Amino acid sequence: MFLNLYVGAQTLFSGLRYKLRREDGAVATEYALLLVLIALAIITAATLLGLAIAGVFDAGSSTLGGVEPAGP
Repeated sequence: MFLNLYVGAQTLFSGLRYKLRREDGAVATEYALLLVLIALAIITAATLLGLAIAGVFDAGSSTLGGVEPAGP
């Protein structure tokens, strides 16, 4: 009984050590990190571009706001 428990524990620890030493998951983790960083860069660039475009339209509308429409 104790021998069976001992062998089961050794097998469990050996399996855990093997899973921790594998580097297959490291590649997937690195790709996920790169994907997140690229997504953040795209979101930041889109936000800044949107703010710049809004500034151009605000400047244009304030410039045109002082112009009186031509009468009939």
